[in-house]
Amino acid sequence: MPKTVFILKPRGFCAGVVRAVEAVERALDKFGPPIYVLKEIVHNRAVIGTLEARGAVFVHALEQVPEGARVFFSAHGVAPQLWEQARARRLEIIDATCPLVSKVHFEARDYLRRGIDIVIIGHRSHDEIVGLLGEVPPGTPVVETVEQAEALEVAHPGRLAYLTQTTLSLDETAAIIAVLRRRFPRILAPKAQDICYATQNRQTALKLAAPRLDLVLVVGSENSSNSLRLVEVARNAGAPSYRIENAAAIESAWLRNVERLGLTAGASAPESLVQEVVEALRRRFGFERVEETGEVDENVRFSLPAEVLAAAPAARCIRKPQMKI
Repeated sequence: MPKTVFILKPRGFCAGVVRAVEAVERALDKFGPPIYVLKEIVHNRAVIGTLEARGAVFVHALEQVPEGARVFFSAHGVAPQLWEQARARRLEIIDATCPLVSKVHFEARDYLRRGIDIVIIGHRSHDEIVGLLGEVPPGTPVVETVEQAEALEVAHPGRLAYLTQTTLSLDETAAIIAVLRRRFPRILAPKAQDICYATQNRQTALKLAAPRLDLVLVVGSENSSNSLRLVEVARNAGAPSYRIENAAAIESAWLRNVERLGLTAGASAPESLVQEVVEALRRRFGFERVEETGEVDENVRFSLPAEVLAAAPAARCIRKPQMKI
């Protein structure tokens, strides 16, 4: 059998990323540049560079946005305090928060309204968790590991619930949840799992394929949580794995004695980068054969923000939408 690249399916952009990127593109077409974006709209450098070239301006703080200008909130969501700051500065907000991230925010508010304390499972420094922490009281614990779950102390173990970041490893999260359930038998879970469908699908496809592969490459940026989790999933399933930003990051030493190479991409990595990697593997490393493998077809699509869809110029959006759960 010739040296083969197995491109995993599904891979790359999820519905939340498609929605966020398309919303910025539509806004640039409709309103013209500059369009300001708080933080990164999604965690991928290539996507950010493409949008910057069209006139999107990415900022780290609302103070960098001119008063009265139009600003996007990214797919990762923001703390409610930022909505108040934007109101005070008369900014025109377009909310590109992924609906699955919004769901976790709504769950947090619902638990607090019912007098239930919260434990958050996730990475404290990730933009999604930074935004979620704005919904909950100071001191709300963030658990990143099984060891932290074992050591966790809470004031009211009889009225406790957990929420999770949407881009975590399924297996590691399940292990943390198992510890929390053992230690706090009455802990409440979300009505539906918080880890998003796209994260689950990409990890499951990789877990099934990895035992048959000599190496796995994951296309994604270094700050993409779900890309990093894919590397972990591959290694845990027995396949050496590396994250690469693009084709230029491939190291020839990795490919020695590799005949069956798996290729996947995080949920914020565009398909164009995947195809560039495939071409590099063919041209530079002699992988003559390319196959797509995987059985899951994703057909989820989220509607664009109303401010982008509206025929007339967008009105100021200064109130955070509410959702019943």
